[in-house]
Amino acid sequence: MPVRIRLQRHGKKGKPFYWVVAADSRSKRDGKFLEKLGTYNPNTNPASIDLDVDSSVKWLQNGAQPTDTARAILSYKGVLLKHHLLGGVAKGALTEEQVEEKFNAWLEEKANAIQAKKDGLSKAEAEARAKALEAEKEANEKRIAAAAPVEEEVAEEAVEAAAEEAPAEETAAEAPAAEEASKEEE
Repeated sequence: MPVRIRLQRHGKKGKPFYWVVAADSRSKRDGKFLEKLGTYNPNTNPASIDLDVDSSVKWLQNGAQPTDTARAILSYKGVLLKHHLLGGVAKGALTEEQVEEKFNAWLEEKANAIQAKKDGLSKAEAEARAKALEAEKEANEKRIAAAAPVEEEVAEEAVEAAAEEAPAEETAAEAPAAEEASKEEE
């Protein structure tokens, strides 16, 4: 029975989520599998991968062949490295302690690289937000500056209208006084 390590699709349309499984190569993509080895979620940045390293190595040692995508995932998580190092133990070149030491050093280095990427992404996101906020402030200032002359014109027109009304009122008040004065002269 040829065994393949492959991805089994789950999730909804447009939001894939995968199980990494060891399955008979003749079974359907989302069908029967022998063992679930982990999960892979490509929707996050960086993609989140949860994988049982020891079970994956066991399947590789028993002759399971990974698909191209599964091989990339196994390599990313260090399964292929550990399989390679355990091959050195079988040949007598390494001991189990040396294998664990090398593998743990590699895992630590990989974790630092992943954390650096996450920090870089969060820093870039924060810079983008700050830039957007600055652009928004600038746009608001321009909008307020454009509205200020219009408000000044409206205020000036109101002052002019009030000034025009005030002399008209004064002349209206003077007119009856002038009429009274002219009546007195007669």
